[in-house]
Amino acid sequence: MPRSFDMSVDYEGTVEQVRQAFGDEQFWLARLAEVGVGESSLDSLSTTDGAVSVATTLVLPREFLPAVATQFLTGDMRIQRRETWHPVADGTAAGTVDCAIVGAPATMRGTSALSARGDRSRMDLRATVEVRIPLVGGKLETVIGGQLSNLLIEEQRFTTAWLARS
Repeated sequence: MPRSFDMSVDYEGTVEQVRQAFGDEQFWLARLAEVGVGESSLDSLSTTDGAVSVATTLVLPREFLPAVATQFLTGDMRIQRRETWHPVADGTAAGTVDCAIVGAPATMRGTSALSARGDRSRMDLRATVEVRIPLVGGKLETVIGGQLSNLLIEEQRFTTAWLARS
């Protein structure tokens, strides 16, 4: 049964500044290089009608995976992630994210809202993780949800530092 997670992070920048960074190829290349423990790639970045769509792949080496995950993966974990961010409307940018673990019956889907908090902004993410493995799927969903929370914090730290340098 899928598990849902609600998470929030605050940025030291306006909605417009954060949303602009999400459309910058150099931002993504730098973020992928800095956040994470394995190899990563920016597979595509496009803007259509003001919406930004980005696809990335992150490879987590087997030695960094929790023991419960290594029972079901024969090698490294390859995560394909697609994000879409819509133009800012009424001070908010809406987004979606979809992730899949290649070769595993696991997915994550979520919706995001980037909204103003004075001269700062907050991203609220509601994510649903589903691992279709009998008996242990729920445990893996909880592990993935915890890792997702850690990743979101690291991405927030990177984005805040990026905005400070820009």
